[in-house]
Amino acid sequence: MSAQAAPFAVLTDIARRSRAMAAGLPEQQEAVELWNGIGFVLAGERYVAPMGEVTEILHVPRYTHIPGVHQFMMGAANVRGRLLPLVDLAGFFEVPRSSRSPRERRVLVVEHGDVFSGLVVDSVSGMQYFAVDSFVASPQDVPASVQPFVNGGYERNEEVWKVFSAAGLLGDERFLDVAQW
Repeated sequence: MSAQAAPFAVLTDIARRSRAMAAGLPEQQEAVELWNGIGFVLAGERYVAPMGEVTEILHVPRYTHIPGVHQFMMGAANVRGRLLPLVDLAGFFEVPRSSRSPRERRVLVVEHGDVFSGLVVDSVSGMQYFAVDSFVASPQDVPASVQPFVNGGYERNEEVWKVFSAAGLLGDERFLDVAQW
C-alpha cells in the first residue's frame, strides 16, 4: 500500500465505523398546520375571533354613557384620540354574564370598513392555536342569538372553541342600530 493510500484508508475506515455506531436520525414528524385567533369567554363559553378581526385588546376604559341608546350600548370612550363605542356583548346577545370579576372584563377592539367598535367580553384568553384538522363545522351549545356569528369551531382537549365572526357582527343591522326609539 502506498503512502498516499494509507491516510485515505484510515479516513474511509473512520467513516465506516462512524456510520455503524451512529444513532439513527430522529423520526421525522409531519408538520401540523395551525389556525390562530384571540380567545375570549362570553357567558361561560369559549370563543375565538380570527386574528385579522381583532385590532387591539384593552381593559375597559373610562367611558361616557350615551342617552337614548339600547342597554347593550355601554357608552363611548376616548382611546388615543378616537371615539370608541363600547358594546356589552353579553347584553347584545341577551346571554348571562359569566361569574367572573368585572376586573377581568376586556374590550376586543374591532374595525371593519367604517365601523370601529369595542366589544366588551367576560375575559380574554390570549392567542390560541388550533390544528386545522380539528375544525368542527357545527359546534354544539351555541345560544340562538349568537349562532349567526359562529363559523364552526376548533376542538382541543375535548373542548370546542367556537369561531366568532366579529366582521359579521359589525355588518349586522341590529348591531348598527343602537338608538332606542
